[in-house]
Amino acid sequence: MVSLTNSIQMVLPATAGVSLLVALLVVVTHRWHGSLTADHATGIQKVHHGATPRVGGLGIFFGYLAAALILTNIYSQYQLTVWELLIASGPALLFGLAEDLTKRVGTKERLLATMFSGVVAWYLTGYALFRVDVPGVDILLSYTLVAVLFTAFAIGGVANAINMIDGFNGLASGTVLVCLGAMGVMAWQVNDEEVLMLILIIGAATLGFFVVNFPFGRLFLGDGGAYALGFMVAWMAVMLSARHPEHISPWAPLLACAYPILEAVFSMGRRAMRGLAIDQPDRTHLHSLVYRRVIPRFFKTQNQALRNAAVSPFMWAFACLPALLSILFMSSTIACIAGLLFAALVYAHIYARLSHFRWTPARLRFRSRPSRQD
Repeated sequence: MVSLTNSIQMVLPATAGVSLLVALLVVVTHRWHGSLTADHATGIQKVHHGATPRVGGLGIFFGYLAAALILTNIYSQYQLTVWELLIASGPALLFGLAEDLTKRVGTKERLLATMFSGVVAWYLTGYALFRVDVPGVDILLSYTLVAVLFTAFAIGGVANAINMIDGFNGLASGTVLVCLGAMGVMAWQVNDEEVLMLILIIGAATLGFFVVNFPFGRLFLGDGGAYALGFMVAWMAVMLSARHPEHISPWAPLLACAYPILEAVFSMGRRAMRGLAIDQPDRTHLHSLVYRRVIPRFFKTQNQALRNAAVSPFMWAFACLPALLSILFMSSTIACIAGLLFAALVYAHIYARLSHFRWTPARLRFRSRPSRQD
């Protein structure tokens, strides 16, 4: 894999560097564009103080664009797929940025735009989820229209899940790096240089933003960044399972992304049971409970940014569990489904304990009583 090594040495530092530079420029010029780009500390889920720019997706976009330009000029064997992914991500990025700037683009519009990105990606590459290793379902997926619509729906779901966990410094971008890391190992194990290169580029662009976002939250990912990154992560999952049906179960990339997916599924189910709209924000996500009930016990600092950032390592640790299982059992559909169920049980157990102010083992149980605001 000499060509890949050369590409890494040239492309990845430039990608991360451009992403970081753009992110820093957004921060230092905030006073000039803050009226458009600021995320104010109002809203049911907000835990930060002061106005903070929420267009971190620009750094990721320009970092990725730098990689595409370098590959076009030096490593032509990768340029087509890199540009295809960039073009396909356009609707997700643009509709997300429109919400960041205007605060008037609804969840449904952003979700549909991201699904359209999935359709564009299929049109450009020919890849889609034509199998999920479920009897009966695979018969339906053998029809191209069904497969494309199913793929678009799945991509929209993953992107929305990434956006849903974007509530604390480093949480969404760090989780994306965990998911990409697991899928990168899969691509390396099946010797897929093209997909591995894409994963590394996305990871490098994300890392540039991450440095500015974590731990002090100088810049937020925003809807543009969350939906674009979510689309890219989902498309890597589609490409891996489509290109290597004999070695990678379609459930393995799903398992790698289990944490944000479980958060989305549990959150929508919780809201539906309470008679609430499933797309409306609330303060009872798992990461919200960790912030209110774990952080005050173990982190005594009064620095709001650090208390905010302290949530993310807890959630990254949970995200690593299914990610590691996806690598270990990537060729077995049954094992991956079992791993997904196991992750769901762990999530449900932790959520139940925190929501009742209890923890295990006994020495770590909370003794306080729930406050009315919780």
